[in-house]
Amino acid sequence: MSEGPLIGVVDYGMGNRRSVEKALQHVGARAVISADHGALGATDALLVPGVGAFPKGIANLRERGLDELIRARAAAGTPVLGICLGMQLLFDRSVELGGADGLGLIAGEVAPLQAGALRLPHIGWNEVRIERASALTDGFEGPARPFYHVHSFVAHPARAEDIVGWSRYGEAFATIVASGTVFGVQFHPEKSSRDGLRLLARFAAIATERRRPAAAAA
Repeated sequence: MSEGPLIGVVDYGMGNRRSVEKALQHVGARAVISADHGALGATDALLVPGVGAFPKGIANLRERGLDELIRARAAAGTPVLGICLGMQLLFDRSVELGGADGLGLIAGEVAPLQAGALRLPHIGWNEVRIERASALTDGFEGPARPFYHVHSFVAHPARAEDIVGWSRYGEAFATIVASGTVFGVQFHPEKSSRDGLRLLARFAAIATERRRPAAAAA
């Protein structure tokens, strides 16, 4: 029996990294929490967690040189998954706290959630509807499913084809995105019970598929 894929949880000082690590291990993946370029460069996939403000998040990545590492690995076809703030950091820029440029892996901008009379931040379970098929959501077709959200900002992808799933809190917003092997979810799969674990299992399966050609060549 082959061992599970090795997924690098990018440690830039923000986010519930241990909870993500435990959830990945629960679905059969191996996980390493690290800011070390060598360790992250040896993984089958990268997961960018995150809770907090966009400018601080991207500044922390840059201070450690992790922004360039993530870009380089994504360009090489390595699967990358951003969670919550990690998803927002995948985009070109955010207007939060005066604005900052992001990783630029998915075209678009992050802006405040227009919740109307609803309270912010948006905290709690909310239904997610799948807009189109993707490797990350294979098997999630059909009725909307609840996932756990905690956020006040949302991403606005520039390309409609990058939107995989929608949710609504005041306005409708993209809560699952994908561009090539780069994926993002605005919710917390590690806090989203069975369906959250299923989604992480799908990401682990993507990581396994991506490493097979390299293993065969070796």
